[in-house]
Amino acid sequence: MGTKGREIVGVNTEKVLALLNKAFADEWLAYYQYWLGAKVAKGPMKEAVIAELLQHAADELRHADLVTTRIIQLGGTPPTSPKLWYDFTNCGYDAPEDPYVLRLLEQNIKGEQCAISVYNSMLAETRELDPVTYNVALQILQDEVEHEEDLQALQEDIELMLARRT
Repeated sequence: MGTKGREIVGVNTEKVLALLNKAFADEWLAYYQYWLGAKVAKGPMKEAVIAELLQHAADELRHADLVTTRIIQLGGTPPTSPKLWYDFTNCGYDAPEDPYVLRLLEQNIKGEQCAISVYNSMLAETRELDPVTYNVALQILQDEVEHEEDLQALQEDIELMLARRT
């Protein structure tokens, strides 16, 4: 990264890099959780759930790219091994061991709610000191809020459909 670009971050560069590295790990784990969940999904409205999970997986991969670019711009190195993701993660990983669509939606809603908290905290940390990272976090936060809403709407539709059957 250029010296002037790093200068705008000031003394918080290491703290911002630490936040970004944790977000990087979260994005990759979220990508895999969505992608694998889409492959194993079973139950009512399975095709709609699969489509949503695959779209979110693509978004998480795009987020990982944005975060990686910013880490490199700040002179950092993202975690270079998937094994390290568990050391860095804020939100963890919920293996889709139960392929039932409502269980998958619950797991991913929980992940999105964690991501919303992570990026909201990153906004607070960078608001006055690092407008570039702030804008990256804002863009990702907007997607995460939309993801939570999408997943909760699907969950509600499935629950209503199941309730009408009984």
